[in-house]
Amino acid sequence: MTTITNSKEEALIIREQDVVPLRNRVKEYGVKIGMSILNQTKLITATSELVRNLLKYGGGGKVIIESVNNGRENGVRVTFIDNGPGIADISLAMQDGYSTGKSLGLGLPGTKRLVNEFDIKSELGNGTTVTITKWKNG
Repeated sequence: MTTITNSKEEALIIREQDVVPLRNRVKEYGVKIGMSILNQTKLITATSELVRNLLKYGGGGKVIIESVNNGRENGVRVTFIDNGPGIADISLAMQDGYSTGKSLGLGLPGTKRLVNEFDIKSELGNGTTVTITKWKNG
C-alpha cells in the first residue's frame, strides 16, 4: 500500500538540549492528526529512546518527522539518521536484554513494540537509520 506524506520537517540533533523540542514537535504531529493520548505517549516514548540512541551511539544526527496517510488512516513517521559506527549485528541488537551501553537492553526491541512499523538499516562505519510509524488508531 502506498503511503503519502502530507507534511514533513527535519531537525538536527547534536546535543541533549535538542531532545525536548523534538519530542514536542512529534507530539504536535500526533495531536494534529487526532491521535489518542495513549498512542501519542507510545510515539513520544519511542522517539525519546531513539533520539537518545542517536546521541549516545551515533554522535547526533538528523531526524525527519512526517505526517503520513496510507489510504485508510493518518499517522506520524519519524526517521532517525546518524553517521556513527553502525550496528554490527542488528538481530542481536533487537533481542531483549542485549546492550552495548550498560543499560537494560530494552531500547530497540521495546521501541519496536510501541509502534506499528519499525525499520532499521545499519552499515558498519556508515551509521544507522531507524524509521518508525505510529498510526492514529494503531
